[in-house]
Amino acid sequence: MAATLTLLKLPILPNKPLLPRPSTSKLFPLPSIYSKLNIPKDYIVSPNNIDALKPAFLSLSAITFPLLLETKDALAVGGEFGILEGRSFALIHPIVMGSFFLYTLWAGYLGWQWRRVRTIQNDINDLKKQVKPTPVTPDGKPVEEASPSPVELQIQQLTEERKELIKGSYKDRHFNAGSILLGFGVLESIGGGVNTWFRTGKLFPGPHLFAGAAITVLWALAAALVPSMQKGNETARNLHIALNAVNVLLFVWQIPTGIDIVFKVFEFTTWP
Repeated sequence: MAATLTLLKLPILPNKPLLPRPSTSKLFPLPSIYSKLNIPKDYIVSPNNIDALKPAFLSLSAITFPLLLETKDALAVGGEFGILEGRSFALIHPIVMGSFFLYTLWAGYLGWQWRRVRTIQNDINDLKKQVKPTPVTPDGKPVEEASPSPVELQIQQLTEERKELIKGSYKDRHFNAGSILLGFGVLESIGGGVNTWFRTGKLFPGPHLFAGAAITVLWALAAALVPSMQKGNETARNLHIALNAVNVLLFVWQIPTGIDIVFKVFEFTTWP
């Protein structure tokens, strides 16, 4: 639009008498343009009728002018994205991911407690096999012992512990925590890379980027094992625990590089 208005303001040169030219020196018609503008093919472009084609040429100039810009100018970073390049958006990623690190530890605790609910019953069953049969009198009545045996006391203790664990609803809480980590964790993991591109126009391959990608993949793999775990597959459960353990280790290893990036954010960005 700016190009069109500029061209419209250009002065029009006055018509001057033309020197005689050979018949072959006439401007040849352009069939492609004529067909687009519905101009007869025998219409000859001359200084006398150039004004009729001026709007068409000005429109073509306005259309093609943006194509002359270099691609790198359209993708340059230096204020084009406004607040998305500022310090406020850049700090969202480290704050959220730092919170997710603590939330990962909490989700792991909930998962371990739910595992304890399942395994404690196996311990109780094994202890019951060690309990000696209750002696009976000759007439078949059970003999009451003065005190329960140590094995029976342990069984009672584990039974009470299991009841308390069941009240904690660790299964549902662990499932909900894992769902939040999977959904919002993947969202913010991708969002961190996008924000880096907003600020710098590129990504920086390195430990922090690769560790973050691995954590995102481990979240997905651990979640993919849930259907098999719900069917009682013990191998899937052990693999789920192993993947999340590696996830936590990567999280811990990623913290120093994340802190370095935060310092660079404060160095090279401004509020907001």
